[in-house]
Amino acid sequence: MNSLEYIQEVLKTEPEKFSLDRYDRLLHAGIGIATESGEFLDALKRAGYSGKAVDVVNMREELGDMLWYIALAMKALDTDFETEMERNIAKLRTRHGEEFDINKNDDRNLEAEREILDR
Repeated sequence: MNSLEYIQEVLKTEPEKFSLDRYDRLLHAGIGIATESGEFLDALKRAGYSGKAVDVVNMREELGDMLWYIALAMKALDTDFETEMERNIAKLRTRHGEEFDINKNDDRNLEAEREILDR
């Protein structure tokens, strides 16, 4: 399945009331991403404090739920996963070159990064 197919499948399971307006869809997506990322973090917390192994199945489920909400946001913003993956890597290469350099995090060329994101 590619990202456009995934987004179309996600839209089939989106409550209709959120699909009527771009802002509503983005708000729904934003709240959902925050909620699911909190559940992902909570699973890590539970494992860390209980001494039990990380529940990989649950964490994968939370990642899938985040992807569902991200797909809604992608639709609202008229983009897709491949486009945003490419933009993200191009931005990071502008910042770090071919390899991560922690020292470059504070010395960023925000104009060059924005130019890439505006494409």
